[in-house]
Amino acid sequence: MNNVWDWLIPTLTLIVGLIAGFVIGVYYLKRQMEKMQSDPDMLQKMAKQMGYNMNRQQLAKAQQMMKQQGKNPGMKPPGKNGKFR
Repeated sequence: MNNVWDWLIPTLTLIVGLIAGFVIGVYYLKRQMEKMQSDPDMLQKMAKQMGYNMNRQQLAKAQQMMKQQGKNPGMKPPGKNGKFR
């Protein structure tokens, strides 16, 4: 019986840790995205880290799309032709 607990407790701890880490990560990412909607400098910084250089008009459009995405989480962003996929 002692042998069962030697592998059961670490396995359960690992599973609980992975689930908790995922939940915390999703919460953190969601908070960061909400901050970016109201802070154009933060959005521009993220774009530069990804290799994009955005002007004011592009930043405004990206913020608008992020706000719409927040209201309609099931919608996908438009493709290259402007139509939803």
